[in-house]
Amino acid sequence: MKKKPALPFVFINVAMTADGKIAPANRHFKPFGGPRDWQHLLELRATADAVMSGARTVDSDRVNLGPGPARYRRQRLRRGLAEFNLRIIVSGTGTIDPRAEIFKHRFSPIIILTTGRIAKSTLAQLRSLADDVKICGASQIDFSAACQWLHQKWKVRRLLCEGGGEVNGAMFQAGLVDEVNATLCPLLLGGRRAPTLADGVGVTRLADAARFRLASMKRIGSELFLVYQRSGLR
Repeated sequence: MKKKPALPFVFINVAMTADGKIAPANRHFKPFGGPRDWQHLLELRATADAVMSGARTVDSDRVNLGPGPARYRRQRLRRGLAEFNLRIIVSGTGTIDPRAEIFKHRFSPIIILTTGRIAKSTLAQLRSLADDVKICGASQIDFSAACQWLHQKWKVRRLLCEGGGEVNGAMFQAGLVDEVNATLCPLLLGGRRAPTLADGVGVTRLADAARFRLASMKRIGSELFLVYQRSGLR
C-alpha cells in the first residue's frame, strides 16, 4: 500500500459576522472582533509552527503574523516550539506590497507560496524580501504539494491559516483542513461581494461539502467561539 504523504495539521481561525462575512463588500479587512477574539488568535498562534495568510490580508493592515507579546512566546517555548513561528504569505502572482509591515519585522523566516504566473522581476524582488519563495503549480497554487513541502523542508507540524476567504476556500477544496475556529460576532454586513469564510470555486453538490462536527462552543459577551473538527479521516 502506498504511504500517504506527511502533512501538517491544518487549522483555520476566522472572525465572521452573523451572516458569515469576514470583511465588507469593498474587501478591505479591518478586525471587528472584540478583545477576547484577539487574545484567542494569539493563543492559537502560540500552538502553531507556522501562520499562513493571503497577500491581501497582509497588505491591508499592520499585520506581521508573529506570536505577539512575550507571554505567548513563553507559551510556545513551554510547548517545545520555537519562540517565533514561521510566517507564510500566499499569492498566485506574487503581488505583495514590498513595503508591507511584515517585511519590517525579521524575527522569523518569511515564506512566500506562489505559482508559475509570477513575473521574473517580481520573483526576483520577493526573493530579496523573503527567506524562501516556493512556486507551487503552474497557474493555481497546489496546496497539497505546498503543505507536503512545508512539512518536509520547514518541519511544519501545525499550520494555522488566517485567510482570507480565497485561501481558506482552496484549502477546503484540497481537503486539507482539520479544524475550524470561528468567532461569531454580532454584526451584519450583507453584500453579495463581501468575502466569506470560504470563497473561491466552492462545490456544486451538497454531497461534496466538507463535513465537520461541532467540538466546542463558548459564549463570551456577545461573541460565540466555535470549534469545528473534521468528520472522519483526511
